[in-house]
Amino acid sequence: MYNAIALENAYCAHNYLPLPVVLVEGDGVYVWDDKGRRYLDMMSAYSAVSHGHRHPRLLQALYEQAGKLAVVSRAYHSDKLGPFAKYACELTGMDRALPMNTGAEAVETAIKAARKWAYKVKGVENDKAEIIVCAGNFHGRTTTIVGFSSEQQYRDGFGPFSPGFKAVPFGDSKALEQAITRNTAAFLVEPIQGEGGILVPTPGYLAACAEICRKHNVLLICDEVQTGLGRTGKLLACQHENVRPDGLILGKALGGGLLPVSLFLARHEVMDVFQPGDHGSTFGGNPLACAVGLTALRVLVEEQLAERSRELGAYLKEQLAALQSPLIKEVRGQGLLLGMEFHADKISARQVCEQLMQNGLLSKETHATVVRFAPPLVITRNQIDDAVAIIRSTLADLSNGNNQATPPPSLARRK
Repeated sequence: MYNAIALENAYCAHNYLPLPVVLVEGDGVYVWDDKGRRYLDMMSAYSAVSHGHRHPRLLQALYEQAGKLAVVSRAYHSDKLGPFAKYACELTGMDRALPMNTGAEAVETAIKAARKWAYKVKGVENDKAEIIVCAGNFHGRTTTIVGFSSEQQYRDGFGPFSPGFKAVPFGDSKALEQAITRNTAAFLVEPIQGEGGILVPTPGYLAACAEICRKHNVLLICDEVQTGLGRTGKLLACQHENVRPDGLILGKALGGGLLPVSLFLARHEVMDVFQPGDHGSTFGGNPLACAVGLTALRVLVEEQLAERSRELGAYLKEQLAALQSPLIKEVRGQGLLLGMEFHADKISARQVCEQLMQNGLLSKETHATVVRFAPPLVITRNQIDDAVAIIRSTLADLSNGNNQATPPPSLARRK
């Protein structure tokens, strides 16, 4: 039997530092490792597995479409793209959709659309368009995107970077308005900063930004790759403030945890700047992705996953906030997108994640101080209680200097 971790270390680029566990199977909110041990998945692949592992309706859609037609490129029409785009537009209140694969590709698409809209519609001088972003943002890993990141590691060694971006503090609508000039094309923002540490702005922030953008003829583009599709307790996080953006970016959960599927959705005026040949993707909008994406959206609505996220997220947040540990600095978030920040001088988030893994719960740190808790939206109250019990016992062990805790009996090996 080969050593999976050793094989990865030998032949893969070392651009990740995974927790030392080899996962081989998943079902609902659980995953199993190569030794047969079960874990609660409190990460759901950065929200990509919001529907849970191996959702039967998604698997059926995948199998049925794969047995018919998977990829033909956009050189031809397919019978799956139109229904997928129609449902996505009707659900989100957008006019048109442009399919891509990864979230970063959809962000790049939004950037291209905003710039071309600025030149062709708003009248900005060629090559002068600016896009305002927020400090602490995370929109992907392409060279253009990391160029406007405020995280030094994401930029180190990858320049020179594309000009045309300006950063303002997250959560500060006045700073946004002060940064706008006649060349400003768009404001690109995450309603909640996920990778930034599950940072939730003051209520009213996004609504104020939307009003400022309307006032100055600037596009508001919401990156909801992580926060969208029920994660925060509504279909879209921007809906908590009744904001309808000019452009919307979706990904991750759109693929049902099975495929990379993303969309850039926008108003007619924005999307109509694209002409044949301006932009494309060999795999974007392929029949297999569209069949899975459409099913993922229908399951989200029909199984009321956003409503579950709102109710169970409030319960999980309440339970986490009630934990008594000197290690915890703050619990924050919305819906089932929660972060627990730890005192940096007492423990690292990585240490917490490693011990949680030993006790049967999988999560991941962001930066050095925050552990995220974002389980599949199909999680139950009883499963949340199991998770909180593991977190409570783990923090007690770490507070006492004990790193050899025993996992609860409920997380036994699979029979």
